[in-house]
Amino acid sequence: MINNKVLSIILGGGQGSRLHPLTEKRSKPAVPIAGKYRLVDIPISNCINADIKRMFVLTQFNSASLNRHIKDTYHFSFFSSAFVDVLAAEQTPENKGWFQGTADAVRQSMHHFLRHDFEYALILSGDQLYQMDYDKMIEAHEKSGAEISIATIPVNKKDATSFGILKANDESIVTAFIEKPDASLLPDWTSEVSNEMKNEGRNYLASMGIYIFNRDLLIELMSDHSTNDFGKEIIPQSIEKHKTLSYQYEGYWTDIGNIDSFFEANIGLTDDIPKFDLYDKTKRIYTHARMLPTTKLAGTILEKTIIAEGCLISAAKIEQSVIGIRSRIGKESTVIRTYMMGSDYYETLKEIDDKKIKILMGIGERCFIKNAILDKNCRIGDDVRINGGSHLSDTETETYAIKDGIVVIKNGATIPNGFVI
Repeated sequence: MINNKVLSIILGGGQGSRLHPLTEKRSKPAVPIAGKYRLVDIPISNCINADIKRMFVLTQFNSASLNRHIKDTYHFSFFSSAFVDVLAAEQTPENKGWFQGTADAVRQSMHHFLRHDFEYALILSGDQLYQMDYDKMIEAHEKSGAEISIATIPVNKKDATSFGILKANDESIVTAFIEKPDASLLPDWTSEVSNEMKNEGRNYLASMGIYIFNRDLLIELMSDHSTNDFGKEIIPQSIEKHKTLSYQYEGYWTDIGNIDSFFEANIGLTDDIPKFDLYDKTKRIYTHARMLPTTKLAGTILEKTIIAEGCLISAAKIEQSVIGIRSRIGKESTVIRTYMMGSDYYETLKEIDDKKIKILMGIGERCFIKNAILDKNCRIGDDVRINGGSHLSDTETETYAIKDGIVVIKNGATIPNGFVI
């Protein structure tokens, strides 16, 4: 099979400062998404669905929870060569420092990759939301005789200035590349796209940060220690020297780069027909299999809401929200356009009855929560009012942050009774 020739390398990203405070205690790939998954589950699931089952995840910041999630989740047969391994930045006699960029991360980890037989390295990002058939991209790469393939997505004029933009010829071979071009340069950077994309004004091919490299070429490129980044250095420098294929993808794809894009990606899952389909049997998203009880609701009006397993909900109303595992919401509370990540454990009935805990985990009674992200294990007291929106300026405190009008309650934070944001 073609996919036995492929080794997948998932880049965990740097410190994830644009996703702060969600990355305060965890690496970016470990950030919870859609109420029950982690961001890293997306590329790993795409690989499993394409029958690519040898994967490395490269990370260097706060990797403990990511390690734990992968160890608890991805178990393969003893008789299989399949694995998902986390490689954290490590000091060696040759490398004394942290990863300096995407290419440097791969370079420092090459000695691990070269212990395996593979013809193609599939390099992926750990912080994107999409469902792609990698096997089709690999087939196109092999058929074209390319040494490098880049997954590209058509974008409009407004978005083009935020991406690396490619030009490709009639055979989809890349002829030029520019990183985040000025709007005045764009007329020279249109490419041939489908009629559907043309009608949407999406005439520019943006790099998705998904690459295939032939093994021998990757070894050669990684021997040059002057380059640290694929998008900014390796790709632009390689186009003229090595045959590079543009593999066009026209499905849903979003880069989870900041709090706003993360929030909208989660809230978008509540649409009648979401762009990211969690219910497609052929494109399943895998995650840690938890033995949780069913969710229990009492007197709650639900409107366009996703609720994960093991929740105890007595809210008055929940609208256009994602409610994560083991969430508790008290009586007469209203939750609108909110992503509540849930909890890692339940408080026992004895703890609750003995009044040892002043503010229970979850959302208390008579609360109003709108335009917010509640990180794991939060405690929101009774009569709390959180009303996010453009009227709020960016700020950060010990228990919460406000970014682009979205209120983010930090992991494990306690918000006292009657508090107003």
